Amino acid sequence: MLTDTAVRNAKPSIKPNGDKSDKPYKLPDAGGMYLLVMPAGGKLWRYDYRFEGKRKTLALGSYPDVSLATARERHVEARKLLANGVDPSANRQAKKAGRKDALANSFEVVGREWYAKHIANASEKHRKRVLSGLERFVFPWLGSIPVSDIKPVHVTECISRIEKLNILETAHRTLQDVGRIMRYAAQTGRAERDITQDLRGALPPTTVKHMATMTDPKDVAELLRAFDGFKGTLVVKIALKLAPMLFCRPGALRTMRWADINFEEAVWIYVVRKGGKVREFLTPLPRQALALLGEIKPLTGHSQYVFPNARSCKYPMSDAAINAALRRMGYDTKTEITGHGFRAMARTMTDEQEELEELIDPKHVETQLSHKAPDPSGLKNAYIRGQYIKQRRAMMQTWADYLDELKAGAKVIPLNGKAA
Repeated sequence: MLTDTAVRNAKPSIKPNGDKSDKPYKLPDAGGMYLLVMPAGGKLWRYDYRFEGKRKTLALGSYPDVSLATARERHVEARKLLANGVDPSANRQAKKAGRKDALANSFEVVGREWYAKHIANASEKHRKRVLSGLERFVFPWLGSIPVSDIKPVHVTECISRIEKLNILETAHRTLQDVGRIMRYAAQTGRAERDITQDLRGALPPTTVKHMATMTDPKDVAELLRAFDGFKGTLVVKIALKLAPMLFCRPGALRTMRWADINFEEAVWIYVVRKGGKVREFLTPLPRQALALLGEIKPLTGHSQYVFPNARSCKYPMSDAAINAALRRMGYDTKTEITGHGFRAMARTMTDEQEELEELIDPKHVETQLSHKAPDPSGLKNAYIRGQYIKQRRAMMQTWADYLDELKAGAKVIPLNGKAA
């Protein structure tokens, strides 16, 4: 049998003339195991055996990475398989294929596949948030595990790390994303089910934070007059004036494109992205909005964006521009008004009129906000980009006129058309 010293001192064979041999030679150990000494000096552990009448060789590793003791352990394991009627070489190939299959169906591979298929059409901001959360909080710990082997405890450990960072909302969103990946894995036959369903209630609820807004007519009137006196760029000034008028989200406003505006029809058609779905939404433009767009077109009409970035017209205005302008005018964007608060302003103020139902139906307001309108009939609410277009056109003009009345400081005419 071999010894550590014999293995360490083994040298390539020498021909009678003193030259190195070009053939390897074997140093036998026991039971078919041996050290194969190569002409270039390499030393390989091998095990020769017979299976179903055929001679085969199993590689056990190379010296010195694999010591004599370790090679013998591998040799014993192979002999046990052989005694049980299992071909050691075939067994190794099966394990290798299994590892390859597991790697192909690891949580990270499946997660990125889900991301490419279901998040590709989401907004850039949403895409970045989802991928960043997975790469930062999930993939480093779950990425290499086969998706079928993911257990609730694995996910709990990941989510707990986020919770300890005091970013509870991120923990909830990440848990939702993991659940979506697990459901996709189940749908594609790579997992049995979404195991995150077992984690309901595992995280404490988040505190809902409402965007700062103002709904007192006097405060709104002062804000609108402040817009008129804004000393910043015309691009931001026009955006400020349109923000309370159009019911739209700040992201839609700042990425408004000239190609999406039809001056003749007085409409703005833009893309709404939500939950991975893409759809078009039509907004009627009141006379005041058309006038503001006409005012800025000579300045930015050469750009695809109505409100281009100050540094490059290839990009839209920064998502921080509106809030920065509000702060510049002296408004606290955490407690008084924020860019996201103009939607709440419109919804609340239109809802607080005593006889509002005579003029504006709540479902028209909800539709304009790009929400699903209430459907008391119980029928599925079909989304149509021009839904209630006639009614919304009248509503948007009434709202714009009402804002003008507030700003002018005239006797305020409520939306129900009766004097205050």
